[in-house]
Amino acid sequence: MVRAIVTDPFASGYFAIKEVAAPQAQPWEAIVQVQAFSLNRGEVVDARNNGGQIRPGWDFSGIVVEQAKDGTGPKQGSRVVGLLLMGAWAEQVAAPTSLLAEFPDDITFAQAATLPVAGLSALYTLRKGGMLLGKRMLITGSTGGVGIFAHQLAAQSGAFTVGVARTTEKALLVQEAGANEVIVGDTAIPSVDAFGPYHLIIDSVGGDTLAALLTQLVPDGICVSMGHSSSPYATINIRGLGGRTLYSFFLGEEINRYSPAEDLKLLGEFVSKGQLVPRIEVETSWKEIGTIAQQLIDRRFSGKAVLQIN
Repeated sequence: MVRAIVTDPFASGYFAIKEVAAPQAQPWEAIVQVQAFSLNRGEVVDARNNGGQIRPGWDFSGIVVEQAKDGTGPKQGSRVVGLLLMGAWAEQVAAPTSLLAEFPDDITFAQAATLPVAGLSALYTLRKGGMLLGKRMLITGSTGGVGIFAHQLAAQSGAFTVGVARTTEKALLVQEAGANEVIVGDTAIPSVDAFGPYHLIIDSVGGDTLAALLTQLVPDGICVSMGHSSSPYATINIRGLGGRTLYSFFLGEEINRYSPAEDLKLLGEFVSKGQLVPRIEVETSWKEIGTIAQQLIDRRFSGKAVLQIN
């Protein structure tokens, strides 16, 4: 038996640590002793909305205690970061080697744990824009885990990036991440035309905001919709799109189009070289899962929350 976080409607914060069966690996999976995991708002919302008892969790970092039987992937004793579709918040997990990568020794387990969902999402959304050198791009949700990573990666690509923040204090975080301009305010979206039009827009708001942003694209621009914190529904004037593209982004599909193990290794190297800086706002014991999950839902902090298994 191992301990894992499960959903429990009677527990404080809807999550509880309970004993579950130890993971049994398929030939292509390694057994990892998890040291840390990070939280993503989407997985917390989905878990709390689920009617039954499930084991949530996407991001994790840890140590390989049993290499995959088919001989692929990191060897026993390797420090690794990985991604699961469910169940990562546990002492041990069985992880496909295609979603597992070693990371440099000068990176902490907490830093590595921020990379899978937020880091890969930022990397893959930017790739939708192709060659970004000299292009203009807009990122909503700039102070979240994905947004901060996207700004840092975009800055290295040579793009002119514009971010959005609700307060002046949060705008400073976006500027530190590499944004050239930051629009501040709860109703900042009407002001985005001051720096447009844009070749690439990464939106996590949805609803009326998404519809309004489409008109801010250059004729062959692309808007990547990767979230809908406002609403999953939008009314779009098709006649106004021209050659513009709206792309619906879901990481669960994108990992089949790329090589996540190689890309996780790349992100780890960026962190090691100081080219990518994970912003960890909260780092504490996994026993605080209920409290931290609620703070994440309430948007009490920017950046990432990482929980340590102790």
